[in-house]
Amino acid sequence: MKIANATPADLDHLLAFRQEAAAWISRLGSDQWSRPYPADRLLKTIEQGTVFMLRDGEVTAGTITLTPEAEEGLWTEEELTEPSLFVNKLTVSRDYAGQNLGGRLLDWAGDRAYRAGAKWIRLDAWTSNKPLQRYYLEQGFQHVRTVLHGGAVNGGPRVSGWLAQRLTREAVHGFTDRTASPQPMSA
Repeated sequence: MKIANATPADLDHLLAFRQEAAAWISRLGSDQWSRPYPADRLLKTIEQGTVFMLRDGEVTAGTITLTPEAEEGLWTEEELTEPSLFVNKLTVSRDYAGQNLGGRLLDWAGDRAYRAGAKWIRLDAWTSNKPLQRYYLEQGFQHVRTVLHGGAVNGGPRVSGWLAQRLTREAVHGFTDRTASPQPMSA
């Protein structure tokens, strides 16, 4: 399998991929990703070079977004001084479930962050999705805290405020990496 940057031509596929994941999550009893993701925001992250596609031949097996920006209001000013990259939208096709592709994508992200000079890979997860939180803990992440307030609208409830981090490290993920070398983190 190879990992490569997403291109604008992948936009419709990524939106459909997210709908597939949302339907699966809904069957498990979670409302995570129940609202459609804005196509313009996704296109912007693709154009910034932060969305990556895991492909098995021509089939998309998974995707991950790795950004230098934290979602506003989650991490403290002190935490934000530490060089970090942030994992978002990790998704694996149900056709590839049970093959540890999510874990390997997290290893790839941690390796990429390490090569960029980051200390941490960090993420925020749905506050009510306990199985997802358990999954990240099993992948070596440490729970930092849960932010329940300060959502995008009037400081209301936050739905994705379970924060976790893992030290970056070199990793053998087994993917053929077709991405450009990561940009070094600025001091």
